[in-house]
Amino acid sequence: MFSVNQPQRNTGELLKKIFFSHNVLSRLILINTIIYLIVNLIGLFALLLNLTDSNILSPLAKVLALPADLSVLSSKPWTIFTYMFLQEGFFHLLFNMVMLYFGGMIFQEYLSQVKLFWTYIFGGVSGALFFILSFNLFPVFTSISSYAIAMGASASVLAIIIAIATYVPDYTVHLFLFGKFKLKYLAIAFIAIDLLSIQTDNPGGHIAHLGGAFWGFIYAFSLRKGNDIYKIFYMFQLPKFTWKKKETKFTTSRPKSGRPLSDDEYNNRRSATQEEIDHILDKISKSGYSSLSSKEKELLFKTSNKK
Repeated sequence: MFSVNQPQRNTGELLKKIFFSHNVLSRLILINTIIYLIVNLIGLFALLLNLTDSNILSPLAKVLALPADLSVLSSKPWTIFTYMFLQEGFFHLLFNMVMLYFGGMIFQEYLSQVKLFWTYIFGGVSGALFFILSFNLFPVFTSISSYAIAMGASASVLAIIIAIATYVPDYTVHLFLFGKFKLKYLAIAFIAIDLLSIQTDNPGGHIAHLGGAFWGFIYAFSLRKGNDIYKIFYMFQLPKFTWKKKETKFTTSRPKSGRPLSDDEYNNRRSATQEEIDHILDKISKSGYSSLSSKEKELLFKTSNKK
């Protein structure tokens, strides 16, 4: 829908970067995708074994989706968190992950990965609270609140987009078919669409989106005032899961065979070093330069001298 400046890559390299980079954004996309696959595989087997109706949620989705009914919610409190990683429809997943990727890329240009992670989580929680409160306070939802549910990453994604739009409102994005827009106008358009869409057949989803947008604005507004709401959470280390592989260092020297480096080899080595640099910069943003090891300082020094 909108684009940020990215070096040209082939499809395989782009997919690898999206799903398997060692950063929070990639992990969030990967988690959402894995849960989507597991939920739908379980739903398929349940359907084949005649354990569920094709028009009803799959068994695992029922466990993870957020109920509006307070009595049901009390028996499934974890759904306040799990619903934000749950998508059953492919296009629902695709749209949310595309928006998460491009919104997250802009977010990471100005703010750290750890801030991205907590904005995703608290944006989702805010969306859940808006959904639950609305369906239990407004009389219009009385007839459907007993079976209404929410699912999807949209509230979390919108929190990220609204947060960065509030933090750098004049950032320019390129909209397909529409040209250049400032990020603040795109954010306003998203909010307006959700407000006007509450009267449609998915009021709960749009209300949850607004909850995510609310959190994104509050967080970025406070951050611009010099108050980081997430500061108390920085003591917790984010989970790291990587696939063990031989460490690749960036060097332009030829392989032992004596042949020149191919374009793929050169790009892979360069990408490996960039991931190390991203990790180092994230570490600096959280703990300061003094927290770096001697090897990290040396790599940062060598890299800066090449530019």
